[in-house]
Amino acid sequence: MSTASAPSNATNAWPSKLRRIRALVTKEGRQIVRDPSSIAIGVVLPLILILLFGYGLSLDVKNVPLAVVIEYPTPEAVELAAGFQLSPYFHPWMMRSMPPAQQALLEHRVDGIVRIPADFSRHIGAGDAEVQLIVHGGDANRARIIEGYVQGAVGIWAARLQAQGHASPSGPVNLQSRLWFNEANDSRYFLVPGLIVLVMTLIGGLLTAMVMAREWERGTLESLLVTPVRTEEILLGKTLPYFVLALFGFMLCVLSAKFLFHVPLRGSVWVLLGASMLYVLIALGIGLLISSWVKNQLVASQLTMLATFLPAFMLSGFLFDLRSVPTLVRLITYILPARYYVAVLQSVFLAGDVWPVIIPNTLALAAMAAALALASRAVMRKTLA
Repeated sequence: MSTASAPSNATNAWPSKLRRIRALVTKEGRQIVRDPSSIAIGVVLPLILILLFGYGLSLDVKNVPLAVVIEYPTPEAVELAAGFQLSPYFHPWMMRSMPPAQQALLEHRVDGIVRIPADFSRHIGAGDAEVQLIVHGGDANRARIIEGYVQGAVGIWAARLQAQGHASPSGPVNLQSRLWFNEANDSRYFLVPGLIVLVMTLIGGLLTAMVMAREWERGTLESLLVTPVRTEEILLGKTLPYFVLALFGFMLCVLSAKFLFHVPLRGSVWVLLGASMLYVLIALGIGLLISSWVKNQLVASQLTMLATFLPAFMLSGFLFDLRSVPTLVRLITYILPARYYVAVLQSVFLAGDVWPVIIPNTLALAAMAAALALASRAVMRKTLA
């Protein structure tokens, strides 16, 4: 008798479980609609971040104040100087001698000096003409970028001169370069996909941490715990509405990247969506863990920012190449889910479906999502006791 009734009891339990989960999801959905902060974090914040970072933050160097010193205005010297005047990367200050240019560099009114010496034209015929470049080294990275831009401008002028039958100061070799995956050399191609990581981190981690902590503060979660609702049903009911809200924010980010900033999407949308769903689950799991532990909105929000947003911003490869950081810091990044999500995003957006990149990073995200789901259930069960 007992053996025969077991399957029947299990079958009857499923409708009750689904009804409880549906009730919890409906309750959380109504809470999201009634709570302006949830709408602000889930909808308004992604739009603000994508517009602020996309339009306001750029790693490109443009309109560089540059002193161009022509000691003797020969046609060749004037033509070279014109290349700096017509370039969008420079804002040239035309000068006739070095002392005022050096003073401007000392006062940091210009970032560099290009000196075209008086004997420039005479040395062109001999093939050993030189142009002096002095760059302000206060910002080493900016100085390297400016140096590259100046070398490019001089190289273009030298190639044009060589095509006209003159000897080139850069020698007989004409270097032809090409930039893969970002032909326009636009930093938005690099920044906007990484920004999606920050948006998903904020929505998933911060929303769930604050909501669960608020439930603890108000005592409404204790009322829920005395009902027949089980631990996994509570977690599922709390997670699903914010999972959907996070995916809506993800959709806004992708549409903005594609149509506002014209970042190419060369890979599969489904691969991108799958990896993003895994990362949202990770962010939700971290938020649930933190809020179940501290049970205070202020502390939960601060810990979530420290545990999710700051590592995603600083140590995910979003702003800095992780190969250039110290070895110890680079080892720490391997426990951060944002590192793997950034790798997938940049590959899918810029390079396409590069499976040797996508598969290992996606598997790492899946393992972290599963581990956090189990940890969240264990913490909630411990809390119930």
